[in-house]
Amino acid sequence: MRNWLAKFWRTLSAGGLVVGTLFFVASLTPTLVPRTCLTQGVLSGACFAAGYGIGVAWRWLWAYMELPEPRERFLLALKIAVAAICAAIAILFLWWAAEWQNSIRQLMHLEPVTSAHPLEVCVIAIVTFLMLIALARLFKRISRLISERSGRFVPRRVSNVIGFTVAILLFWAVANGVLVRYALYVADSSFATFDALVEPDRAQPTSPLKTGSAASLVSWKELGRAGREFIATGPTASEISTFTQKDAREPIRVYVGLRAADTAEERAQLALEESKRVGAFERSVLVVITPTGSGWIDPASMDTVEYLHNGDVASVAQQYSYLSSPLSLLVEPEYGSEAARALFAAVYEYWTTLPHDRRPKLYLHGLSLGAMNSERSVELFEILGDPVQGALWSGPPFESRIWRSITEHRNAGTPAWLPRFRNGSFVRFMNQNGETGPADAPWGPMRIVYLQYASDAITFFDYRDFYRRPEWMDAPRGPDVSPELRWYPVVSMLQLAFDMAVATSTPMGYGHVFAPEHYVDAWLAVTDPQGWSADQIARLKQYLAARGRM
Repeated sequence: MRNWLAKFWRTLSAGGLVVGTLFFVASLTPTLVPRTCLTQGVLSGACFAAGYGIGVAWRWLWAYMELPEPRERFLLALKIAVAAICAAIAILFLWWAAEWQNSIRQLMHLEPVTSAHPLEVCVIAIVTFLMLIALARLFKRISRLISERSGRFVPRRVSNVIGFTVAILLFWAVANGVLVRYALYVADSSFATFDALVEPDRAQPTSPLKTGSAASLVSWKELGRAGREFIATGPTASEISTFTQKDAREPIRVYVGLRAADTAEERAQLALEESKRVGAFERSVLVVITPTGSGWIDPASMDTVEYLHNGDVASVAQQYSYLSSPLSLLVEPEYGSEAARALFAAVYEYWTTLPHDRRPKLYLHGLSLGAMNSERSVELFEILGDPVQGALWSGPPFESRIWRSITEHRNAGTPAWLPRFRNGSFVRFMNQNGETGPADAPWGPMRIVYLQYASDAITFFDYRDFYRRPEWMDAPRGPDVSPELRWYPVVSMLQLAFDMAVATSTPMGYGHVFAPEHYVDAWLAVTDPQGWSADQIARLKQYLAARGRM
């Protein structure tokens, strides 16, 4: 052990320690989501490793250019001095970390923390750093071994290139072809098993108008866990009537799980036939929903529109994966859009055959990965002759093409976290404080609303944050973004990547967790329900907010 520590100390880079410490300190600053000591420790360790790697690369470049180097004794003294200074700087900034985290927590109405748990963060960061360094040194050893073998046949520098290239390909093949695939296979099997479980409190519906009933074209087990939750929950006609003091209709919800048919097209056709069976096309509003990766549909998103239209709403969705949205995005990036496209095409084709005065208004909806795939389900030129009435897309991921195009071409002077696009007649953006532009501005024939929070890293992450400052950091900032947030090369991208992983850990109304009262404002803008006064809307928001916390 002593020999290993001595060898580790000799090979430690002073430049790497300096850059790594700077990255470590920068990682303690706030981004979009409050952190626990575990996430902070892993993040700080990863940032320290990234900075250390840059320092080592600079040291290698210095030696490669054959520039003069200090003597061994001087290097040893320099390492000791640098290590002591870096440790002091790290400890000093660790004590400030709690204040930085409280700058986010205050905006999200969370209790302030009295400590950032510096000891725990340091231990986790050191373990993370050592694991990454061990992996890097394993890569170096393999690269050198291949280089030495190939150096028997080719010039030295050519063999170095060969060794480096083969090592990269080998690591990628092992990580992607063995570890990742096996892990995803296990995850998919686990999610599929979990999805098949029938909860004891989810009784099969008895009404023939419910999907999953004895009269349904889809069995109760074929709905999957998320589908059963979607069908079994939601407001009833009597609950809506009790609140509105008007006669209400029982909302129609149609859902087709992955087990119901083999292909997305077959499930889409099954969803269409089930929608016809239960009378979905006889309602005033029909919503085509694209779920998240696991098939989940946010209850708040549909409860709100059902109350606003007094229950005269039908919604239809189909599942396309068992995996969570991040895993589904990595493994099945096209499959979700294919499933969304199949469902929309089936519903839209039938909808266009109905008389205009006797068919429902048609809307699209999706949350997170569902928003991105819902975007991709429809091509604008295909519906110009008979357009749908609109769409509500919540928390669109950063890879959403339409969202990104509109945001990049927003009106000058409007912030990237809440842009305004042209005159607002086609698309508008909303957050906790409502929409951009005057609420009474005229809409065109199609209404598209993006509901997003400035603290949502899933929406605002960008790989280009690696080397350039994102525009959403410009003043004025979003109401839920810390004024202490700063951009740092490399570090900010890693911070936001970690924020994505915990974006749903925020309180409702921040990050990637959408509040019912904000859905009310969004659906009001999209569907324009009649007969609601400002006082009634305020009362509905309070009621749904309390219902969502139950």
